[in-house]
Amino acid sequence: MQDEPIDPFTGDPADPAAGLHDSGDDAPLDPLTDVERQDVLEDLADLEIYQALLSPIGVRGLVIECEDCREPHYFDWDLLRGNLRHLLNSGRPRVHEPAFDPDPDHYVTWDYARGYADGVHDTLTEGAEDKDESDPSPA
Repeated sequence: MQDEPIDPFTGDPADPAAGLHDSGDDAPLDPLTDVERQDVLEDLADLEIYQALLSPIGVRGLVIECEDCREPHYFDWDLLRGNLRHLLNSGRPRVHEPAFDPDPDHYVTWDYARGYADGVHDTLTEGAEDKDESDPSPA
């Protein structure tokens, strides 16, 4: 399975972007540090939880404020997952463009998703503790 879209101009001599080759793409990159790799792996794990909790209520993905262009970027779950895997495998983020006419009402921030997941976790934990306290049988 391929995580990123296939370039429709691969191998095409009339590729309109052929002259736009960025020589910086060939520059060797330092691999991700162990801490950076762990952060990306944790983001991937968190993303699975967020999608499981938020998709059923109509959330399509996350919005991230881009540090480069200072605009919000809207990522659906699969695209964001693919971007994180690409970063993990290549050590470099993908080139990005803002989504075309996304509906901001269908996207939330990482902080919102994290807070929502924490709230669900706390509610479930409190419910389990309340049940344990009301159960007179020894454990």
